[in-house]
Amino acid sequence: MRKKSYLNWSISTMRAARTVSVLALFLLPWQAYGQQEYVGRYDVYVGYAYLNTPMLNLTSNGVHAQAAVRVRSWLSMGFDFTGAPGNGVLTPGILTTSLQQSLGAQLQQLAAHGLLPPNYVLSLPFGSSTQTFEAGPDFVYRGLRAVSLFARPDLGAVRQVATPHPTDPIATAIVEQLAPSGKKTDWQYFYGFGGGASINVTHHLTINVQVDVVRDHLFSDLLQNGRWTVRCAIGPSWQWGRNMMK
Repeated sequence: MRKKSYLNWSISTMRAARTVSVLALFLLPWQAYGQQEYVGRYDVYVGYAYLNTPMLNLTSNGVHAQAAVRVRSWLSMGFDFTGAPGNGVLTPGILTTSLQQSLGAQLQQLAAHGLLPPNYVLSLPFGSSTQTFEAGPDFVYRGLRAVSLFARPDLGAVRQVATPHPTDPIATAIVEQLAPSGKKTDWQYFYGFGGGASINVTHHLTINVQVDVVRDHLFSDLLQNGRWTVRCAIGPSWQWGRNMMK
């Protein structure tokens, strides 16, 4: 299961990187090389975000927002937020060892009493609401006139609310044990890395295309291992203020 999750994560990351590259090439104007004439001190961005957590088969679509102050033409300090609802599937193989043993014993008892359907496989769909909060630097390369390339470390906090949607009586009974209130909420830190491109449309308007790959261990009381999440985002960014190129 761990090898399969890692493979799925790797494929998702490669697809995300390929998407960013194709979008950057598609949006890249002619005459890309040369000095950028204007880089504003302030920058605000709002766009679309897609999140993928392969371990949970969790996909989310939402909004991504950033605000930054440029300390130098090549260095920005800013704040980053993502809000995204989604849907995933929880399976026994990713639960803690103690939970797997407990659930296995319960299912064996049901089978011994003839209460377990033939070939029954426990699978629990759930809905989620994810919010991420991050602050830190962006390191920017501005050697091209039409596009700026940036990279950044990712370090922040993530909040997630998971609401199980059991589809059979057995799963319903298990949910009552794992989440008596009908949902679970957790806060955790995350870390990772990200990068992308800002395509210059006008002096003040750019289109940001970016990918971040982060790791967290939300719901550590249920899940045995941490998980990787890929975030892809695209949207317009508005810059203004003193020209940092002068």
